Amino acid sequence: MEKKIKKRKKSKDDFTQEAYMGIRRMFFLNEIIPGQKISYGDLANRLEMSTTPVIQALKRLEYQGLVRHEPNRGYYTENISLKEITEIYEFRELIETSLLPKTISKIDKKGLKILKKALDGHLDAVRDIYLKERLLKDMEFHLVLATLSGCTIQINTLKSLFDLLYLKYRGNILFVTPMDTVDSEHIKLYDYIAGSNLDGAIRVLKQHISNVKEHAIISIERINKEKTIKTI
Repeated sequence: MEKKIKKRKKSKDDFTQEAYMGIRRMFFLNEIIPGQKISYGDLANRLEMSTTPVIQALKRLEYQGLVRHEPNRGYYTENISLKEITEIYEFRELIETSLLPKTISKIDKKGLKILKKALDGHLDAVRDIYLKERLLKDMEFHLVLATLSGCTIQINTLKSLFDLLYLKYRGNILFVTPMDTVDSEHIKLYDYIAGSNLDGAIRVLKQHISNVKEHAIISIERINKEKTIKTI
């Protein structure tokens, strides 16, 4: 006679994690936007849970810089910041280029195959109409490249930067760089890595991140200008 498997009762941490992932998903889908006041009661209703795990999840998001808490007023999403996004891309460049020497020295046929799969996934996605898929596949390519270095601390820091970019800043800000340019730079980067050309890989990666940063800055400046015009 088969024994019935007893279902484990969810802990407080389980509910907090569910709330955290649910709110992250709302950020990614633009259901929560920059500068918005957050009602944890509304979030609790949407997530179909009590307010306690939602508040705990918001505290985690506050630590990540995605929301802020104002005493006696509640939680708010952080506004778009030109300074912040500039710093994020500059930090990304420092981290990603610093990992390339180790990636190239350690990469083998299996690693190249994994990186090629991530590249192909991105190339397929950028020809799709779904912007969110492009964002995810672009992030996946860069994280796979970083992961192949084996440097855990830098990889986790890079993941945190991508969280800020892709959860806080909308896709139409981040993906204004021409797709053909992004394609070309990713392909060149892969080819340089496959050919163990460190100087070429560093050069094209710096160029790629700089190009994306430049277009993101232009987009944010345009959005800020439009907001100013509307308030006049």
